[in-house]
Amino acid sequence: MARPLDHAKRAELLAGVVDYIAAHGLAELSLRPLAAELGTSSRMLIYYFDTKEELLVQALATQRPDIRALFADIADATALRARLWDFWRANTTGAGATSVQVMLQVLGAACASDGPYAAYATDAIGTFVAALADGLRGFGVDDAEVVATLLVSGLRGILQDRVITGDVSRTDQAARRLIESTVR
Repeated sequence: MARPLDHAKRAELLAGVVDYIAAHGLAELSLRPLAAELGTSSRMLIYYFDTKEELLVQALATQRPDIRALFADIADATALRARLWDFWRANTTGAGATSVQVMLQVLGAACASDGPYAAYATDAIGTFVAALADGLRGFGVDDAEVVATLLVSGLRGILQDRVITGDVSRTDQAARRLIESTVR
């Protein structure tokens, strides 16, 4: 009989995965060095998560905010602009910035025709677009899904620019302009 999963240990492992990938990159991710950094073995990582890809997907899921709740109570364009700006700031500083850096690597890997993260990326983007579109519909935006797509994709592109260039001022200004000009 297999021993039961130690859920506390599993949560501890997940907490370290995103930081490790942010520091070392996704492209060359190997379980042995990751396991060593996390204080375990690659065998134990497989025991807890089955595959390297599943480990990463579950680690990212622990970092993902409840997007539906984030936009559920939006009453007007002013409130949505403020919420989007707060979301931008939360995802460009501290732990949010680390998660974004890893998420951008996963989205890039999901572009490959046989990418192991395609389902996760599709779900993450779809959830964000749907939640934002629901918020937009709440105050009468007719083409809410198109506007939500513009915002999600535009902000993601600006985030990628920021990660690559490190230009905080310009990317903050671009994000602010996108939000202000799109949400009316």
